[in-house]
Order: sequence, then C-alpha cells, then structure tokens
Amino acid sequence: MKIAFTFPGQGSQIVGMGRDFYDNFAVSKHVFEEIDNTLNQKLSQIIFDGSQDDLTLTENTQPALMAVSMAVIRAMESELGVKASSLAAFMAGHSLGEYTANCAAGTFDLPDTARLLRIRGSAMQKAVPVGQGAMAAILNMPIEAVEILAQDAAQGQVCVIANDNSDGQVVISGHKDAIERAIPLALERGAKRALSLPVSAPFHSPLMDPAAEAMAESFDLVQSGKPGCPILTNVTASLVTDDEILKRLLVEQVTGRVRWRESMISLPLHGITHCVEIGAGRVLTGLVKKSAPDVQATTINSIDDLGIFINDLGRKLVA
Repeated sequence: MKIAFTFPGQGSQIVGMGRDFYDNFAVSKHVFEEIDNTLNQKLSQIIFDGSQDDLTLTENTQPALMAVSMAVIRAMESELGVKASSLAAFMAGHSLGEYTANCAAGTFDLPDTARLLRIRGSAMQKAVPVGQGAMAAILNMPIEAVEILAQDAAQGQVCVIANDNSDGQVVISGHKDAIERAIPLALERGAKRALSLPVSAPFHSPLMDPAAEAMAESFDLVQSGKPGCPILTNVTASLVTDDEILKRLLVEQVTGRVRWRESMISLPLHGITHCVEIGAGRVLTGLVKKSAPDVQATTINSIDDLGIFINDLGRKLVA
C-alpha cells in the first residue's frame, strides 16, 4: 500500500470550511491562529463567518485554502503520532495547493507559506488590470485540439492552456478578447461545452509575468529545507526533493501549465494505490478517478473523514 496526498487549489473554497477541525483539535486551532497572527488579519473569521465574496478574493482564498488543509494535516499527525510526510510516498497540490504540499512536507514552515501565498495572491491579482484577462474551460476536446484552438484564437494576443486537468477537461487563459474568440470556436470544432470561468485574472499564462517576478523575489526572503517526502510538481509532473528546484518550479508555475492529468496518470506508475485529497472540496478526488481509475481516491475534509482514514489506512501505515 502506497499513499499520495493531494491538496486543492482555487475554486474549492466555501465559507465554514475547516470549522469542525478548529472546534475539535487544539493543533488545528493553532494553525488558524498562527496564520491570523502572521498575516495580521482575522483570516479565520473570513473563512468561518465571512461572505463568499470576501473569501473568494484571491489574496484571501490562497492562504485560506492552505490553512484548512494544514489544519487537517496537523490533526492527522496528532492522532497518529507521526509526520504526514512519513505516511505519504509523495505529495502534490493543484496550483496554490503545491505550496500546501510543500508546507505539509516541510519545505517551508507554516508562517512562511502563509506569507508566500498572500504575496502570490496579491501579485496575481495586480498583474493584469481587471477586465483585460479571462479563463475558460473547454470540455470533451482532445488537448491537441485545444492547443490548436488556443493558437488560432490568439491572433497576436495571449491564449494558452493553463490547466490540463483531465482527459476532456482543459482550461485556457489569456487576454479576454482571445478567450472570447476561443469559446465559440471550440463549440464549432466539436467541444461538448466551452464556458467562461468566474475568475479575476488570467492565471497560469504569460500575462502573469509580473507575479512570477514578485514570487522570485519573495523566495529570497524565506528559509527552506529538504522536504520529508518528494513533491510531484505541477510544471514538470515529476518528483522533486531539492528545495531550491522546488522554489524555482513554483516561480515557473505562476505562468506555466498545471500538468495535473499527467501527474495523476503517473500515480500507478509510481506504485500508488491510494490518493487522499486533504482540505476543502472533492475536486481532485474526481480528477483522480478520471485519470487513474485503478487508484482508490478519497477525501479528508471533515473530522468524520479523518476518522475513517485513520481506521482504514492510517494505523496500517504507522504499524
């Protein structure tokens, strides 16, 4: 039995997420309090009792989703008496979730991860003026066809694949005009659906260059160490253990493609039998089932889920 932990990205947030861990585990409560103190903001109040609009602000969403995932990780570690990195063969995270994976594996500590994600969220939001960028999901269209679609729709502007999530689920990103050209073109060429996404910026595209520069500078201000287990990175879909390489790839990730389909296809090739999504939502669990159907995919986003994991898998891994 070999387990991989995955951590969700933007879009999985919902007001009230992680509250049961805050209420029931002192170590989880400490996670939220430490992040509040680090950011000098009552982020926990926004997470538990704020408006969905405030929670969805990119500079709040990114550290908030990390906070919830790390609250689950700390509860798991407390219950089993071992580091999460000793349970997993490796960890992976979708977009901002890759920062969470690095925190859970010990590449960065919790305060630095919160600072990095606050900088990342703010820099990504500021990189492109509101209304100039957009993203769209293209469904049931081969990725090779989406590559051609993006090139044809660009017409001198930016239009690229941002997320290769699964077979038949690809997200494009770039200038708003180019994305608006791509949507009807995709339908003409046989896509089942092509729809604009409710995002505030064209993530994972060259338009995010200013944000990538900000992240490169921010990594010079934090300490890092060798992770306790490898990280399956977004940019290369390969396992990495060198913290300097991990930081470089996190910078590249701001403008680069999230190769999630390739990452999930590789799970059985690495001998993974179980993939466990840690934190809000169940998006990544569904993507595992599409790309690696022979891998057992589960989610831990409630204390009931944690209890099931500990009894079914956790204690066997520790024994």
